[in-house]
Amino acid sequence: MELNGKVAIVTGSGVRLGRAIAMGLAQSGAQLVLHYGRSAEAARDTLSAVQSAGATACLIEADLHDPCEAATRIVDAAMTEFGRVDLLVNNASIFEADSLADATQDQWERHFAINLQAPFFLSQAVASRLGSHARGHIVNIADWRGQRPGGDHLIYTLTKAGLLAMTKSLAQHLAPRIQVNAIAPGAILPAADADPAEFAALAADIPLRRTGTCDDVVDALLFLLRSDFVTGEVVHVTGGQQL
Repeated sequence: MELNGKVAIVTGSGVRLGRAIAMGLAQSGAQLVLHYGRSAEAARDTLSAVQSAGATACLIEADLHDPCEAATRIVDAAMTEFGRVDLLVNNASIFEADSLADATQDQWERHFAINLQAPFFLSQAVASRLGSHARGHIVNIADWRGQRPGGDHLIYTLTKAGLLAMTKSLAQHLAPRIQVNAIAPGAILPAADADPAEFAALAADIPLRRTGTCDDVVDALLFLLRSDFVTGEVVHVTGGQQL
């Protein structure tokens, strides 16, 4: 797909990987619907940055804790601003530590609402608004843990495993009009409260002997969006960590 002029929704676009994705799409000529939840100031900075890159863009605040209402709100904003939507990048996610012994129902409901239900209902809303002869793309930002679960971050991992299963199911259900793929990043960014030295030390256990960058993920995203013959795939951007 030629990205110039296409309308893309990016969830969680105010900070970190979401901001990098928004910038990559802007530099490729896409028009942007930038979603944020609580990072209003950062989202306004992202809006200014993508506009400086030449993109037409709008901001939309929506609380993904209420995934159905948020999905409607976000897609309605795209239709109001641009009259169409072509691309959806389900990037917004939360990543909280837990264990079987201390996991709570609140953690469960929060992770599943934001990490899995919101991408599902956004995909549903985008598919319903895409013209009968139009082509579209959905890309879900997952995690390599979804295919290689460990013993930590149990609830988060379950949501990412579900997101990967959803990717493959929707790729079949929405074909041939909409291609649905996923990216499973590895060590791209340290958690907000992480020790940078500990994050850098992860490189020793990665086959390519380095941690990744947001640009590595953006490159994979642009490949998937420009492809007309890839669907239902999970692209690992991990340096081989999942192996």
